[in-house]
Amino acid sequence: MRWRKFNGETIDLPIYKAVENAIKREAAAGNKLKVCIGTDSQVKGHETEFATVIVFLREGHGGFMFIHNDKTTHQYSIKERMLVEVAKSIEVAYELCNLFSLYKVDMEVHADINTSPNFKSNDALKEAMGYILGMGFAFKAKPEAFASSSCANKMCN
Repeated sequence: MRWRKFNGETIDLPIYKAVENAIKREAAAGNKLKVCIGTDSQVKGHETEFATVIVFLREGHGGFMFIHNDKTTHQYSIKERMLVEVAKSIEVAYELCNLFSLYKVDMEVHADINTSPNFKSNDALKEAMGYILGMGFAFKAKPEAFASSSCANKMCN
C-alpha cells in the first residue's frame, strides 16, 4: 500500500512505522492525539476509486492525515461498496491498533454511511456497525464520520 501526506509527499516507510513516528513526534511536542480512520469511494464510469485516510487530531491544535488511494474496475452495488469501504478502514485500523493501545491513543473507525433510512447507504448501516464494533473499535457514522465523509471524500481524485 502506498501512502502519502496531504501535501502529496510520499511516505516511504511502512505505514506502521510512519504512524509510530508521528505518534512519538506529537507526544514529544506535548500534543494529545486522537486518530480517526475512514474510507470513501467514488464511481467514475467503469472505475471505483477508494481513498482511505488516517486522520490525526491534535487536541486543540488542528491535525494532519495520511492518505492511500486505490482503484478497481469491479462493479459494486451501493451496499457492497459501503461494506468494502468499511473493510478497507478496518484493515488499516487492525494493522495499527496495537500501536494505539501501546501509546494510549484513542481511535475511531468512521463509516461514510447515513444514519437516516432515507438514504441508500443506510442499507449497510447494521452490517457496518456490527463489523466495526465486533472488531472492538469505536464506530461513527454520518454526520459524525468526518474522516470518511469529509477527509477521505476530498481525496478521491
